[in-house]
Amino acid sequence: MSVRDALEEDSLFSPFQTSVVCILSVPFLLVATHNLMQVFTAAVPPYHCQSNLTFENSYTTEDSCTRYVSLESNHTEPCKQGERIYNLSIYTSTIVSEWDLVCEREWMKELAQSTYMAGVLFGAMLYGPLADRYGRRIVILCCLLKIASMGTGAAFSPNFLAYCVFRFMTGMGICGLVINGLSLTMEWTPKKYRATVSLIQGSTLNTGQLILPGVAYLIPNWHWLQLALSLPYFFFPILIWWVPESYRWLALKKRSRQALWNLNRAARINGKKEGTFVTLEMLTLENEKNSTNVSSKRTPLDLFRTPAMRKMTIYLSMSWFSSSFCFFAIALDIQRFGFSLYLLQLISGSGEIPFRILGTVFAAYVGRRYAVSLSLIFSGVLILASLAIPSDLITLQFAVTILAKGFLSSSIVCSFLYTAELYPTELRQTGIGFTNMMMRLGAVVAPVAMMTRVYVPFLPLVIFGTVPILCGWPILRLPETLNTQLLDTVEEVEAR
Repeated sequence: MSVRDALEEDSLFSPFQTSVVCILSVPFLLVATHNLMQVFTAAVPPYHCQSNLTFENSYTTEDSCTRYVSLESNHTEPCKQGERIYNLSIYTSTIVSEWDLVCEREWMKELAQSTYMAGVLFGAMLYGPLADRYGRRIVILCCLLKIASMGTGAAFSPNFLAYCVFRFMTGMGICGLVINGLSLTMEWTPKKYRATVSLIQGSTLNTGQLILPGVAYLIPNWHWLQLALSLPYFFFPILIWWVPESYRWLALKKRSRQALWNLNRAARINGKKEGTFVTLEMLTLENEKNSTNVSSKRTPLDLFRTPAMRKMTIYLSMSWFSSSFCFFAIALDIQRFGFSLYLLQLISGSGEIPFRILGTVFAAYVGRRYAVSLSLIFSGVLILASLAIPSDLITLQFAVTILAKGFLSSSIVCSFLYTAELYPTELRQTGIGFTNMMMRLGAVVAPVAMMTRVYVPFLPLVIFGTVPILCGWPILRLPETLNTQLLDTVEEVEAR
């Protein structure tokens, strides 16, 4: 047996593996609440211009951004900032009502969400390479504290600019937590259970969509909602402190003694009193074997330097971009269906669960690349099909949209698994970070694509339907990773 088989005798239900999966999944419970928080914190309450006319008066203008000059005249004038009155019967406070982000300032609401997604994008650029250089565990701990402190800061923001800065920093931490938490879990999981673990953690990430409407209903004030969803991250590092650093990363960095100590710890927790079969000599021999291949100073450029890595990175980037591009466009625009926002969010989140399960089962038995590719293609077809549904059939439109969102969600959860298995250990976090950067770029660009409906009402649906179909096909040209070992070096990837 080799070093790579160190965990293959373990089960997913072995005490150590169960503990690692559960502990690293706990912080994921609130990730989606931060991603989609602005569905509620930036909700737009009914409003009208302050004047001598009452809210119910028949002389109120149809345009809430203007008011009549006088009761005797039909002439109107624009409403200035601070002159609008908001109906706070449902939401006691939102960033829209607090900073008057309507009418000529409506673009600032979209800016706030794009700023958060830009932070997530930048976090992917930063925390992937940092984890490959300094370790997954320390980066996760730093990201947890960053989410807690910056999220709390956002709750007490004195102005819109400060709010955007805090949200940007929170987004960076969220991305660092997700990409490194998923990878650290995979590197401690036997290969035959990786698909199951991907399903568990993907479902945990989805759980935040179910938590958010409940918490938002109980806390209708955006300050307290932001605070309630940020404070738990101060406690999560206590849990994560128990999780050891990846033995694969330690071995690759020639820290063989620490890698062996971690393997022995895992073996003893699993009831093997004698520890792991791996010896220091085996780890040393493995290091010598890879010493000519492994570069201690790999950079993001290595993702494109060789043919196989370049092809893999480009195709995965296309997949990640398209899934996020369409997913967030749907998720952040559910208010257009006109039902209760709390109910819409609950249905939207719960509707993803069966698709995540179906996609993971498909990936576990048929193949990872087929699960990712077909999920993207089906989502695109459904979005294009929604164009044929009459505008008065709102319920049918919503149902088809939820189906498309479900397939996009399936693509995302399978992509996390597939991406982690494709990249070698020495560039795994860099690769996941880069592809996640493309994913977040899709989320940043999505609101811009939505703006095209001002010129052509159906154009956004054409775009969101075409992009995943075009980006889904190339995935089929990548190698399959079902029941294969994780690779450690770029040279092994090129020889695959």
